[in-house]
Amino acid sequence: MTSNNEAEAFNHGRDQHYAHADRYERAAEFAEVVTGLWDSWDDDAFIRDKDSGIYYDPGKMHVLNHRGKHFAVRGPLNVARSPQGRPVLVQAGASDTGRALAARMAELVFTAQTTFEQAKAFYSDVIEQLPRYGRARDAVKILPGLYPVVGRTEVEAREKFDFLQSLIHPSVGIAVLEHTIGVPNLSQYPLDGPVPEMGDTNGPLSRQRLLLEAARRDKLTLWELCLLNAGPRGHLLTVGTPGQIADVMEHWFLNGAADGFNVMPAWLPGSLNDFVDMVIPELQRRGLFRTEYLGTTLRENLGLPKPPSRWTSVSMVAQ
Repeated sequence: MTSNNEAEAFNHGRDQHYAHADRYERAAEFAEVVTGLWDSWDDDAFIRDKDSGIYYDPGKMHVLNHRGKHFAVRGPLNVARSPQGRPVLVQAGASDTGRALAARMAELVFTAQTTFEQAKAFYSDVIEQLPRYGRARDAVKILPGLYPVVGRTEVEAREKFDFLQSLIHPSVGIAVLEHTIGVPNLSQYPLDGPVPEMGDTNGPLSRQRLLLEAARRDKLTLWELCLLNAGPRGHLLTVGTPGQIADVMEHWFLNGAADGFNVMPAWLPGSLNDFVDMVIPELQRRGLFRTEYLGTTLRENLGLPKPPSRWTSVSMVAQ
């Protein structure tokens, strides 16, 4: 819906991608349609009584009849309502329109920030917008991306990271940066020169701004920006011992920058194994991570409330 890949338009009957604001408008309507379809049936609509021959209660089926600017969908959906009410809605995007969509509809928000200050500002902005859409604070979890490189010692962690960085070929580094920020033809610029000035992209706008801000702030060359981006892709890079990485996560979690993290292993399966075997026990020791799952659905284990059907209040009034 809000893809930052311009070429995807060619697979959906279009000659060019929607403009940034337009695709978020379309995404909001699409999400309204999908959540409406997920409420096609009450939780107890399917009786499945073989003796009486009654499979479902027609009075507990709801037809959406959506007709909007971008979609016309009658419904109903041909499957029962999910045990968790509906699948968890996940959104990623940090532009102004992306933040507004997150506050309006998302339950998990994936975001990319490289500093605590950036993450806290993003977090506060989304949370402060929730009342505008009639949503409670516990309805949303914000998860910044975390790119951890873990070692038993700081030296070991740094050696791992340096080795990973040494594997990045210049052509790959440039290609990945072009994709991440939505700007083509960066190979025309010298790698050891400054990052060129560039206008806003119609692709990944927030990621472009984030990386260009880092380049200006730290006075990076184009190749240094390629290296910064090739692994973390604009997310939080942490290189160190389990304790050092847990320190960063704890600081962000306890001080209004994150409700959790979208962990992005540097390589698979080794980096994920390092995180599970070394960082998770440290987080558990600090009381920051569960030792067992308490629920049976993803929603329960994320600590998100089960959303009521949009038809519940209508049924109550009818009674």
